Amino acid sequence: MKLYVGNLNFRTDENALRETFEAHGEVEEAVVVADRETGRSRGFGFVTMPDDSQANAAIEALNGTELEGRTLNVNEARPRPAGGPRGRQ
Repeated sequence: MKLYVGNLNFRTDENALRETFEAHGEVEEAVVVADRETGRSRGFGFVTMPDDSQANAAIEALNGTELEGRTLNVNEARPRPAGGPRGRQ
């Protein structure tokens, strides 16, 4: 299951994100999304967990909690719209 993690501190890196979620199960991938031009974090990321029950437990445990001074918004990721991130075609 792929999870969306919003409201990340701009200093949070992929290792910190991975470690936070590994407390709740196996993590296949942890990605902090960066701006293409500046390389700076955009304040959100995605975590992929192979076990849906562990992913749901992570959502329950981490949504609304604080990481590096910011309150996390964690939920199941929605599919990307056709044509890219903003529906471009």
